[in-house]
Amino acid sequence: MTSGGRDGRVRELDVLRGFALFGILLVNAQLMAGPYTGFGGGPGASVADRVAAWLVTALVSTKFYLLFSFLFGYSFVLQERSAERAGAAFAPRHLRRVIALLGIGLAHAVLLYPGDILTLYAALALVLYGLRGLSPRAASRLAAGLVLGLAAVLLAYGVLTVVYTAPLTPQAYAPYAADTVAAYRGGAVSVPAEHVRELPSAFGTALLYAPGKLAAFLAGLAAARVGLVERRGRDRAWLRRVVVRGLPVGLAGGVVSACCCAGRPLDSRWFPVGEAVAVLTGPALAASYACGLLLVLDAVRPAAARVLAAAGRMALTHYLGQSLVLAFVFTGYGLGLYDRLGTAVVLLGCVLLYAAQLAAGARLMARTRYGPAELLLRAVTRGTATRGRPEPVSGSSRPSAGVRRVP
Repeated sequence: MTSGGRDGRVRELDVLRGFALFGILLVNAQLMAGPYTGFGGGPGASVADRVAAWLVTALVSTKFYLLFSFLFGYSFVLQERSAERAGAAFAPRHLRRVIALLGIGLAHAVLLYPGDILTLYAALALVLYGLRGLSPRAASRLAAGLVLGLAAVLLAYGVLTVVYTAPLTPQAYAPYAADTVAAYRGGAVSVPAEHVRELPSAFGTALLYAPGKLAAFLAGLAAARVGLVERRGRDRAWLRRVVVRGLPVGLAGGVVSACCCAGRPLDSRWFPVGEAVAVLTGPALAASYACGLLLVLDAVRPAAARVLAAAGRMALTHYLGQSLVLAFVFTGYGLGLYDRLGTAVVLLGCVLLYAAQLAAGARLMARTRYGPAELLLRAVTRGTATRGRPEPVSGSSRPSAGVRRVP
């Protein structure tokens, strides 16, 4: 896997973005497929569906959004440096980018998926701008404090829930599920109306978990300040150490989290406890995934790295495209299969959709520099129209050896 291309992008970051898209798809698809899909189905669900949902909770949930958030923080620094090289003020650029993300996110939440992450990213991007002057050490310490604080809140709430409340029964959940199913199987009016109805709850959940996302932003900020990916992205010994140290902790935490959150073997009261464990151990597993992927691709699959990097270069387009396809499949916008497919089938469909996105992304990125959503976001950020065609890199603008840039 080459460390940089003619356009100066940090290839490892693009590869990791492309990889993270798959994990995000697996989680979002379960949430968009039905009220029970994330738990392996309702009463009477098959063993295969329950096992599939349990594995996603243990190995995927929270980990890939953490990775995506880390990459967002890392890219923030690269965008700041890009503005400096161009002689442009970073603050107006950043504000325009935030406004664009917010607008795209709100439209995405209302029309396609109320669990949208872009609106939260837009809000936290303003916080990150205010904290940009922190040293790498201070940013890392603040990130650790946010993670510990969030985990403590969730754990305390979880203990109280286990001690003082009764578990949620299928009978108690059934009326809500029935209303949701009817709304999502309705037409082009009932679907966005249901999204709007769910937005307060979705935004409340996003606000609760915002410290974890901000912590990942800050970790990415600190890593970019010291050039971590540029220095260590191809250091096999360092990557291997991260995997060896982080994987056991992350996997153990994932198992505990799944036992608490997936409805088996513990009941719904344990959900906040499982989330607390996920907050604490998820970063270790996310880091292990990232470093393990770079190890494998660098050693045996350089062609796969190029495909993933192409997907990562148009991650926003792919993220929105996933929601568009899932909304067509599961809601009244199209096939109306909400709550009609088992978890295992939904996950198999995710594999097919992701493969199609990788193929389409590789073909598109061979001909242009940006995906449609990236073109829009870049144009708004810079306040100018942006062409998708590659531009030749002159000798004077070519990065010097060992230095990688983003445009």
